[in-house]
Amino acid sequence: MKPVDEAKIGVACIQMEPVFGEVEINVRRSIALMTQAAQKGANLVVLPELCNTGYVFQTREEAHALAESLDDGMTVKAWQAAARELNLYLVAGITERDGAKLYNSAIILGPDGPVGRYRKNHLWADEALYFERGNLGFPVFDLPFGKLGCLICYDGWFPEAYRLLALQGAEIVCVPTNWVPVPGGQPDDKAIANVLTMAAAHCNSIFVAAADRVGTERGQPFIGRSLIAAQTGWAVAGPASAREEEIITAEINLAAARRGRNWNAFNQVLRDRRRDLYDEMLGAEAASRWY
Repeated sequence: MKPVDEAKIGVACIQMEPVFGEVEINVRRSIALMTQAAQKGANLVVLPELCNTGYVFQTREEAHALAESLDDGMTVKAWQAAARELNLYLVAGITERDGAKLYNSAIILGPDGPVGRYRKNHLWADEALYFERGNLGFPVFDLPFGKLGCLICYDGWFPEAYRLLALQGAEIVCVPTNWVPVPGGQPDDKAIANVLTMAAAHCNSIFVAAADRVGTERGQPFIGRSLIAAQTGWAVAGPASAREEEIITAEINLAAARRGRNWNAFNQVLRDRRRDLYDEMLGAEAASRWY
């Protein structure tokens, strides 16, 4: 990676429209967009949920046929080669096959090789027919520029998920997502997903980079509006278009995620938690690393 000033990095969220079942086309398109993001100065790129296969499966057999091993699958090999060539880190949603089990996963890749994986913990709607619930907890990955966590789409509706990542020291959370319309909203309203993302960034003093998809797949519309939120909660890039493919970028300083937790002379958002009233780590086995 290019030298960084303190903890400054260029982040890009790629909003794209995968073609269902056309894995080679989707991967080739994603790499073309990654190349554009790198040309815009991105050190870290986020792709949408299940962006190599598409989202709306109709049978488990269909999902299994399109899924790949993260150890030797074509998609990961192609993305890894691109991350190496472009000298960047990539967080990308992928349909993972592990033996007979399927997971809605995110792969984290760097210029020097694989970093890790995250498996979606909270499954949405028909996902429960095809995927297992995640079994890796909420891992945080130590990268040269800072600590990174992942969530996927519906995970973001659970404040505990963001909080556990922040408590483990995450300074940025990358969210591959396929947001869908929420009943009751008007076309010009702010997306509920955007509100939740910005609130999570503010309440935990972390950066959040959420990459959504666009288009309609097998009758299911997706809302786009990818965004990058600062530790203050305010968007520093996006929300993107509701309909068009788009790359949003921002230069951020991850050091601000830790400094910004001191809101005034009295209040620090993680320190002020009432650990006498509830367990510090919400009952999880993860270790606290935020201080």
